[in-house]
Amino acid sequence: MTPLMAIGRGQPEQDQTQRSRLRVAVYYLVILLVNLVALEVLLRVTNFSILRAPQDARLPYDHDRELGWAPVPNENSDRGRTNSLGLRDIELAVDSRPTMLFLGDSLVHGIGVEANQRFTDRIREDLPGFRVVNAGVVGYGTDQEYLFMRRLWPSLDPKVVVLIFCVDNDRGDNTTNSRYGYTLKPYLTNIGGQWTFHGLPVPVSPRWYFYNNWFAAKSAIVRSAFVLSARYWYPAITVPDPTDQLVTMMRDFVESRGAKFLVGMQLEDSKLEGFLQAQKIPYAQLAGAATLGNGIHWNPEGHVTVADRLKSLFTRERLLEMIQR
Repeated sequence: MTPLMAIGRGQPEQDQTQRSRLRVAVYYLVILLVNLVALEVLLRVTNFSILRAPQDARLPYDHDRELGWAPVPNENSDRGRTNSLGLRDIELAVDSRPTMLFLGDSLVHGIGVEANQRFTDRIREDLPGFRVVNAGVVGYGTDQEYLFMRRLWPSLDPKVVVLIFCVDNDRGDNTTNSRYGYTLKPYLTNIGGQWTFHGLPVPVSPRWYFYNNWFAAKSAIVRSAFVLSARYWYPAITVPDPTDQLVTMMRDFVESRGAKFLVGMQLEDSKLEGFLQAQKIPYAQLAGAATLGNGIHWNPEGHVTVADRLKSLFTRERLLEMIQR
């Protein structure tokens, strides 16, 4: 047999081998696609809460390396409206009135009510001698509120700072590096006698991609991949409750700048009340204010109650003297 004849006979065998390999590759590709479709359907049917696009992502917030998430300034879209500081509030004029700054989470932001129905807007109407600022951000714990206050301070220079403490979840929020299943945030802990914020810079949370990545928005498998990778690289952390220290840090920061610090308590919390009394921090008890159907956020009538109790606190603390000078 000549070499030429051997080559001629080997060519069909090579072609057949290549076709066979191609059929095997297509077979496995089809199996992979079928399994991916089945997994996608399974994930959608089970509808795990951690894979759902969170409500807070629809708000005018964006990833923030210090806070985890922060309001977007000058937003005017279906996500909401914000002023030049990113707050759900009126645009703030520069004037000589003392500024009263309210810090908090969705209670202060006013979930479920119109902006003009919130307690801050009612206080603004009743106490026109103050420049009232609502700096509520959905989902924030006391740790983020402290950092947010420091960021806002140069722009506002407040004379009164009121922290609205959400007893329902603030303590839990303050003890971890994540919210809403897996939205990453900073956290405060004591290491070697030194109180320090950790988790900085805050990585982009996997849930941020649920609305900002086309593949994640369309596929539960992709969302699962984002969540699993974040859990591997940034595992959930729980630390001892630093709430008392955070309130102390906030009070010290405010008073060191010649301003007044007060607290409003959403519900009764004997531990926090005892701490506030021991530290001589003025506070108002807001328990009993009417709520929406979720039992947490105040309805319009509840906001009226909150405004009235806070104004009583301001009277006791003689804050009105600031605008009578």
